[in-house]
Amino acid sequence: MPTAATRRGAELGTRETIAIVGAGLMGHGIAQVFALAGHPVRVYDAQAQALATLRARIRANLDQLGIPAGAEERVTGHADLGEAVAGASCVFEAAPEKLELKRQIFAELVRLADPAALLASNTSVIPIGEIAAGLDTAGRILGTHWWNPPFLVPLVEVVGTDRTQHAVIERMIALLAGAGKAPVHVRRDVPGFVGNRLQHALWREAIAIVAEGIADAETVDTVVKQSFGRRLAVLGPLENADLVGTDLTLDIHNVVLRHLDRSPEPSPYLAGLVAEGRLGMKSGEGFRTWAPGEPEAVRARVFEHLKKSASNLGGSNAQADTPG
Repeated sequence: MPTAATRRGAELGTRETIAIVGAGLMGHGIAQVFALAGHPVRVYDAQAQALATLRARIRANLDQLGIPAGAEERVTGHADLGEAVAGASCVFEAAPEKLELKRQIFAELVRLADPAALLASNTSVIPIGEIAAGLDTAGRILGTHWWNPPFLVPLVEVVGTDRTQHAVIERMIALLAGAGKAPVHVRRDVPGFVGNRLQHALWREAIAIVAEGIADAETVDTVVKQSFGRRLAVLGPLENADLVGTDLTLDIHNVVLRHLDRSPEPSPYLAGLVAEGRLGMKSGEGFRTWAPGEPEAVRARVFEHLKKSASNLGGSNAQADTPG
């Protein structure tokens, strides 16, 4: 059931036109979220094929989720950026993770979008201030870091800069809550925000354990999945520290922290895998070896897990697409 905050967000954001720059993996998923919540959505992409398959990909997602088709009809594809953003109250950039590209896009958005439109980047690690640098209307630019797949993972990190207006943050949080998301306000514009700083701190130590011969990659993954990973969905790390006691946490840190990896650069072990062409599932080998069919099985397992744990998949207005 939608929370009170979600209902308030729905009241504030219903029927606003949403524009999305990029029809790829994240872009089409973000479009799906807002379309299910009742918003007309325009998606821009320079690639004709991405636009040609846009609605079909959204419909396929809906089929997997058991949600009746129909919401995809609220989504239109556009090959002209100005056409896509005209009249939109909020524009989400979902382009590749390249700073110069994002800067170019935002310079165009400042020129083409309505003066009052919110301009949001879906970057996962780049500070928003670096994207907005030099733009006159930086007060309406902010970050909204969605997680993949956007229609199954509820969190969106909302990140402002020291120039972002507080009212812009509030408008964005209300809009996202109205679409059934779980927005959080990240108070400082730092690389990686909160989620990826935590995630990649874990990855750094996991890689170091393999590189130092403490355990192989399969063992590392098993340890995480079969121990503290099982608690993470319901018990955050600081909740856990309070649960066991800050005194015990301090005792443990006095022993273990000096032994954890603190390298400020990517692991040479990781760089070696890339240099050797061991790129993970897409090449058949990375930290682990992947037989034909195994990557697809992993993706299906993750999708089903997220599907079972998700609630309010259709957003606050999902019933609009449900018979009866």
